[in-house]
Amino acid sequence: MSKESYELKAEARERVGKGSSRELRRNGLIPAVIYGDKQAPISIALSTNEVTKRIHAGGFMTTVATIDVDGKKIKVLPKDYQLDPVRDFTMHVDFLRVSGNTLVNVEVPVHFENEEKSDIKIGGVLNIVRHTVEFHCPANDIPEFITVDLAGTELGDSIHISAVKLPEGVKPTITDRDFTIATIAAPAGLRSEEDEAAAAETAEDKDDDEEEGEEE
Repeated sequence: MSKESYELKAEARERVGKGSSRELRRNGLIPAVIYGDKQAPISIALSTNEVTKRIHAGGFMTTVATIDVDGKKIKVLPKDYQLDPVRDFTMHVDFLRVSGNTLVNVEVPVHFENEEKSDIKIGGVLNIVRHTVEFHCPANDIPEFITVDLAGTELGDSIHISAVKLPEGVKPTITDRDFTIATIAAPAGLRSEEDEAAAAETAEDKDDDEEEGEEE
């Protein structure tokens, strides 16, 4: 299930805007906002090092956190963050305020297991169609990832969302089709051999047809 929650300390920001944000970053802080739950947004400042450490630890977008804003503790779920495209440090974070009964849409990573028990062991290629899947689920019960069991899958198989065992209360946001998560493709060498065999068979059929035509 979801990773263990954590707490971040923050300061409320009275000044907002580009100038204020640049000043915060020079001082080792990140501008952020907490919104949602039918309450007014709160502009805050967080430690750059603490937030960056949480992002790189994994599961940042699927883990509910507690933010201590000048002594007031608020449960939140990260909804978006911006990285500097050149220096790769965090520029800004958006947090959604959540409570015990909050339902959220969240992208959850897909993991695969038992590759050695599938046709991948004989050279099959795992083509991943979806590295993440968006789910609708309780904020306090977000899966850290979903697991696709590849045991018994064969060349040419497609793995659909219906084949994945999901935790209770976790539902995909795509509901109008049984969408594909991955396929098991034949290796390039085998595909070439099959194509050559098919071409040879087609040529033989054509020769047979021509011979029959000449006999007539």
